[in-house]
Amino acid sequence: MHYRRLLGVSGVELRTHGTTLYNSLYRSDDQMLVNAHVWGVNAYGAPVWHLRRDSGGGMFDSYVESFNAVWDQATPVQEG
Repeated sequence: MHYRRLLGVSGVELRTHGTTLYNSLYRSDDQMLVNAHVWGVNAYGAPVWHLRRDSGGGMFDSYVESFNAVWDQATPVQEG
């Protein structure tokens, strides 16, 4: 519902899934925002980490692997 107006925007894809996650991930190329879910805290008040890919792999690549696994099984949101 909150992202519906992005449908049809060039370069934007939306998908839904039923996976239980403990973070919300927002990725664009080699950067990612990770909104950590904290018990009793609304998402807007929880920590957000800004990750950037570097040549050493690490945390960014771990989150990309998690993101891709969920993304691959998620259902594309259709306009309408």
